[in-house]
Amino acid sequence: MKIVKKILYGILIFFVICSGFILLCAVKPEMSEKIANVLHLDEQEEGDVEPADAGDGTEEEGGGIYADGIYPDSTDTGQDTEDGSSEEEAERDADEVPVDTSEPAYVMRPVSAAVQEDWQEEDTQTDPAVSGLRIPANVAGKNGYQPIQENKNEIDDEEAEELQAKLGTGPTGDGLAFDARFYPYYYMLDARGQHVYRQIYANAMALNEKFAPVENIAVNALRNVFAAVYNDHPELFWMDTAYSCKYKSNGECVEIALQYNSTAQHLDEEKASFEEKARAITEEAQKLGSDYEKEKYVHDALIKSVDYAGSASMNQSAYSALVNGRTVCAGYARAMQYMLQRMGIPCYYCTGYAGESHAWNIVQLDDGFYNVDVTWDDTGEGTYDYFNGSDADYAGTHLRQELSVNLPPCNGEKYRNLEPTTQVGTAVEKKDASTEGLRSLSTVGFSEEDALKTLEDYYNDCYLKMLQGGKGNYTFWNVVSGTDLFELVYASYHNTGGYKQGYVDKAMALVGATNYRIDWDIEELEDGYYLISHRVVLQ
Repeated sequence: MKIVKKILYGILIFFVICSGFILLCAVKPEMSEKIANVLHLDEQEEGDVEPADAGDGTEEEGGGIYADGIYPDSTDTGQDTEDGSSEEEAERDADEVPVDTSEPAYVMRPVSAAVQEDWQEEDTQTDPAVSGLRIPANVAGKNGYQPIQENKNEIDDEEAEELQAKLGTGPTGDGLAFDARFYPYYYMLDARGQHVYRQIYANAMALNEKFAPVENIAVNALRNVFAAVYNDHPELFWMDTAYSCKYKSNGECVEIALQYNSTAQHLDEEKASFEEKARAITEEAQKLGSDYEKEKYVHDALIKSVDYAGSASMNQSAYSALVNGRTVCAGYARAMQYMLQRMGIPCYYCTGYAGESHAWNIVQLDDGFYNVDVTWDDTGEGTYDYFNGSDADYAGTHLRQELSVNLPPCNGEKYRNLEPTTQVGTAVEKKDASTEGLRSLSTVGFSEEDALKTLEDYYNDCYLKMLQGGKGNYTFWNVVSGTDLFELVYASYHNTGGYKQGYVDKAMALVGATNYRIDWDIEELEDGYYLISHRVVLQ
């Protein structure tokens, strides 16, 4: 009996102790956390439990992302300086040589990470305004600009370590300064991008092919840095529009490889030829009074001395225009850029879409900026149809893309329309009195009853044809009646965006699509009809 009593007393005492402990933890919650840490200490020492997150919102070491979202940092020690920046960043900023950070009259800001990412991937929701541009027949096909080509190759950590051990950075470009009036693309980058820009420029000048980036830079950010160098510097005629990058699994680039054309083999001689051809034009232009007269002289000289030729070698370079005399739009534009820069006239290389990928120039005169397309003016005996146009003048034929959307708007008026033109630069060209050469409705397989009479009819017809086509790639056609209706259709793609609500959103919802692309073309027919073709990608 005594033994039973002792057991019962023991149970009662244990129960009282447990109740008191529970009550204490309820009153002081921090006690339970301390005890939990003690209980788990051995497990952490053995590596069975991951350390608690620092709670700062950054990713784990080896995959950290800076505030701009584009530069992975695999060397972050997690040790911050008093101002909150890492020791590595503080050391780099202290050693970095200041560069010219003055800005032009227009505001130039670094491109956001989100926009940069959009430029890396093909956008399946391309604005139909791209192909809704109306390209006059006399310049159709006079393009040839090749966007920057990147060759990305992911490598394992072991190979990356070997590369980092043997690769040098080459000249870093520290100490270089770029005038904001002449090199706008440089100022579209953040500080790290500008550092890599200077490095790429310096290595290209030294003809170095491979080097390690001087900054931690993500593979998806490198393309815009390379493009900025290329677009700002037509004098680098020996550098191709393509480059390669090897990167680690976290996206950090560990090797940049530049590519050079055949002029790099005898560069001193080629530079001399290039400079001689450019000087022959600029020396004559410099004798003229105003920047406008100098600009016009260079424009005319290029038209007289250069032939458009899609098969021309090195046709993305100013060299192809000035030395070889055969090029495409890129060569015309880069030659114009180079010679005006030599004379102290700001001239930018602008890229985008004009029926196909295309390049032209933006020139600054005393009252503002102007668009100039020497390629399209090199038609027949030469024209001024695309000389010193405003953005409104170019709205129906040219569309800026990629980094060029950040170039200044062209709203100059003083030097517009000073030269005779051969065509009216309206967004929708009116039909000539003569309809010779136009096809008829019956020729394209339609009848008068098939022609759509209202914008609502057009939307409904497109909607039904997209439902019939469903997901996939296909083309459909319809015919609209009258210039007034055609202009409404044109505006719905190019100006108002009404096409999307008019039929695209409804069709996508019914077929279960999430992405689309629509390229559209028009053909004017006899008797005021317009044939519209729609090339659809629905996913």
